[in-house]
Amino acid sequence: MRASLSISEPNESWIQEKIDSKEFSSRSEVVNDVLRRAREIEQVRAQLLAAEVSVQQQGWITQSQEAILNEFKQAAKTSGDL
Repeated sequence: MRASLSISEPNESWIQEKIDSKEFSSRSEVVNDVLRRAREIEQVRAQLLAAEVSVQQQGWITQSQEAILNEFKQAAKTSGDL
C-alpha cells in the first residue's frame, strides 16, 4: 500500500541519517521499522498495565517457584488429581 506522509524537518533529518548510515536502504524501511517498534511498545505497555492491575488486585507473589509448585502438587494429591 502506498501512502503520502508529511514529515517534520527533524524527523526527515533523522530518517536520512539512518539511510546514510546504511542501517536502512529507504524511507519506507525506516518508517515501517518505527511503526513495528511502536506496536511492540504498545503491546509491552499493555502487558505492564495488566501486571500492575494484577498486583493491585492480588498482591505480590512472595513465594519461590518451587514452593508454589509444591503447593500445587499437594493440592492435587489432596483432591485426588495426582
